[in-house]
Amino acid sequence: MNVEHELPLTKVRPAKRRAALRLGELWEYRELLYFLVWRDVKVRYKQATLGAAWVVLQPVLMVALFSLIFGRLLDVHTDGIPYPLFVFAGLLPWQIFATALTQAGNSLVANQHLITKIYFPRLLLPLAAVLAGLVDFGVTILLLVVLMLWYGVDPSLAVLLLPLIVAVVLLTALSVGTWLSALNVRYRDVQHLLPFLTQFWFFATPIAYSSALLPESWRPLLGLNPMAGAVESFRWALFGSHVEPGSVVVSACVVAGLLVSGLAYFRLAERTFADVV
Repeated sequence: MNVEHELPLTKVRPAKRRAALRLGELWEYRELLYFLVWRDVKVRYKQATLGAAWVVLQPVLMVALFSLIFGRLLDVHTDGIPYPLFVFAGLLPWQIFATALTQAGNSLVANQHLITKIYFPRLLLPLAAVLAGLVDFGVTILLLVVLMLWYGVDPSLAVLLLPLIVAVVLLTALSVGTWLSALNVRYRDVQHLLPFLTQFWFFATPIAYSSALLPESWRPLLGLNPMAGAVESFRWALFGSHVEPGSVVVSACVVAGLLVSGLAYFRLAERTFADVV
């Protein structure tokens, strides 16, 4: 006798007003997340003449410019670290963050054809945009190793904490990206705000300069910028340079608050994405 196996029934319902975060649902769609990440990586450089070479070319040109202005003309204090190496170590975490933030902020609007046709956790879209930045980071970190060998700088033992610091950078991008992506669905002004926000945030972060240049009374306030703590922690892990512990703690608290509130708002707004986008 043939026994027919019943297929599992999945009911898709709109999220309640106070919906749970349902983070476990992301694991169920992990294969889709994998394909979204690789799609974002391929699309980013598909029609670029130089292709993935832009990943290396951009920070190299920035290092050359900042080395001329801040390193030679202004003679910025760098705790004894060669300035090109100092600024490149700051640009690495920033490049991950800025790219991930821009891509995540536009991820829902750019994929509206998917949102309106099928169901899947919408959080996968900004998450995939953030994770795609790891591919670029894997290339540029090799260039950093080359620079450290060139200048004869040995990393400190704290270099083992780099994966944790990179994870904090990704969480920072995801926390702000979830807010912006959800707001961008309803208010398209957000996509015009993103370039200005990224540029302003860049100069508010100690990338081309050290936080030691700021008055001591201002340094704890620098922690309100979560990327400030991430950039300085990144340099500390590589070179053992000065870092303000209080600033790092404040930055971590800000990231946690942004992440929880961003995920909560995203889940509340998610039920109307298909109607509004």
